Amino acid sequence: MNGQPQLSMEQQFKLQVLSKQVQNLSQEEAQEYLLEMFRQMMVKDNLFKHLLKHA
Repeated sequence: MNGQPQLSMEQQFKLQVLSKQVQNLSQEEAQEYLLEMFRQMMVKDNLFKHLLKHA
């Protein structure tokens, strides 16, 4: 590895599927999707912090 986490084969496949799904989104839909993905990443980060704090 080059120091960066790599994606599993399953994750690579999911990324390819997602890439095909988002190709036809309008700019507004893409922006909404991006914001929702970022929100979910922040929720996930908060959950990890909470779990580590109480581990």
